[in-house]
Amino acid sequence: MADGRKNSFLWLSAVLLLFATSVCDALAQGRADTMTRRQPEALDRAPAQVNTIREVFEKLYGCWKPPPLSRATPMDITVRVSFNRSGAIMGRPRITFESPKATDDDRLAYRVAVMEALQRCTPMPFTETMAGAVAGHPFTIQFRTHLKEKQAWLLPKIL
Repeated sequence: MADGRKNSFLWLSAVLLLFATSVCDALAQGRADTMTRRQPEALDRAPAQVNTIREVFEKLYGCWKPPPLSRATPMDITVRVSFNRSGAIMGRPRITFESPKATDDDRLAYRVAVMEALQRCTPMPFTETMAGAVAGHPFTIQFRTHLKEKQAWLLPKIL
């Protein structure tokens, strides 16, 4: 790798690490609102109280805002996260998968988008029974952003 690209990659990695650390610390202390504005339109689509696993994913996907195409190429990213009984994130979220052909800039943009989605969604409003059932258990969330490709053999034929 050329020295310039290596330095850019190291710099981006350091910025991401600092951002992720500050986000995780704020989430752990319940100060997520002070770091970004909450987006009510995304939160309105998700359930008010989370009582099932499906609702956990619906809530998280409702908070997800992928980077615009002008900033990053669509890619897949997966994060593993655990919640405590009050719905706050336990420990630090961990990125477990990123599309292999993604560039460093794409990965950075999507990592930031994932951390922002977690900020918007936490603390997760668990019902009492759900809080007891999921506390400490890891969730693996896949954020898929591939563009839909039209395939010739699936298009209707006009005769």
